[in-house]
Amino acid sequence: MSARTPADRRQLAQALPAASEADTVRIVRFLERLWGEAGLSRQTLDSYRRDLDGLARWLQGRGLDLAGVQRQHLFDYLGERTALNYAARSNARLLSSLRAYYAQQLRLGEMSQDPTALLDPPKLGRSLPKALSESQVDALLQAPDIESPAGLRDRAMIELMYAAGLRVSELVNLPAVAVNLRQGVLRVMGKGSKERLVPMGEEAQHWLEKYLAEARPVLAAKRSLAPLFLTAGGEALSRQQFWVTVKRLAARAGIDPAKVSPHGLRHSFATHLLNHGADLRALQMLLGHSSLSTTQIYTLVAREGLKKLHQQHHPRA
Repeated sequence: MSARTPADRRQLAQALPAASEADTVRIVRFLERLWGEAGLSRQTLDSYRRDLDGLARWLQGRGLDLAGVQRQHLFDYLGERTALNYAARSNARLLSSLRAYYAQQLRLGEMSQDPTALLDPPKLGRSLPKALSESQVDALLQAPDIESPAGLRDRAMIELMYAAGLRVSELVNLPAVAVNLRQGVLRVMGKGSKERLVPMGEEAQHWLEKYLAEARPVLAAKRSLAPLFLTAGGEALSRQQFWVTVKRLAARAGIDPAKVSPHGLRHSFATHLLNHGADLRALQMLLGHSSLSTTQIYTLVAREGLKKLHQQHHPRA
C-alpha cells in the first residue's frame, strides 16, 4: 500500500459513520469525570475526545462499541492507523487516551477487563527541540513594525515568550491581571492548572509596559477586557493567529519560516539559558515541568550545539 497523506486520512475519516449515541454519552461522562478529578486543560480534554471519538466511529462501522471492544479490535485499529502512515507519536498518544478511558471504566465497575493490557506503545525516537540561535532571535524581535498597535503587540508577545519561556497556550491565554509590573513577574497558569510565578526580565518588561500604555488601549477601544494580548477586534489572539504571525515575522527577518514556530521560542529560551550556565532545577521551575526528566532533554540540545561548535572551529575536529 502506498503511503497515505494527511488529506487521504481526513477523507477516510470523514467516510466513517458517526459514533453511536451510547458511545458519545460514554465519552462525555469520561471527560467530565476526568476534568473533575485532574483539572486538565481544554486542549488535553479535546485530544482525549478526538482519540476516543475516532475509535468509536471505527467500531461503529463494525457493529461494535467502546463497551464491547476486545484487545484484538484495538490491535486491528492500531494496525490500520500504522498502514495509513499515522506517526508513532500520534499512536502513542492514542494509546495513552485509551488507557485512561478503560482504567476509569474498570474503576467504576463498567468493565471487568482492560482491553489495552499488553498493548505496547510504539517506540518513539528522541527528537531534540528545535531552537533558534541568539542572532536569529534578535532578528525576529526586530521584525515587528512597532509604529502600529498590532506590531507593538507582536513585539511585546515575542519578547515575553522568549524572556519567560512560556508555552504558546500560556501566552495567548494570559489575562491582564496576571502581570505584576512592580515586581517584574507573571502569574502563569500552566498544564494541569498548575500556577507558577515567572520573571519577565527588563527588556520584556519595557516592551510590555509600552504595549500596555500605547497599543492595548487602542486595540481595546476603551473597553475593559480581560485578555492581555488583543486582536484589532478586541478578542484574545488564538494560538493559530500567533503561529501565523511568527511565521510572517520570521520571513521578514530573513529566517526560513519552516524552521520557526512559537514553541521554538520556548525551546530557545531553555537552550540559551543552559548555554549561559543556568541550573537545571531552576530551568525546570521556569518552564513549569512536573518532572526533571522532561527538562533534561535541553542538556542534549546544548551538547549538540557544543559538538557543532567544536567541529566548525577546532583544527583537528
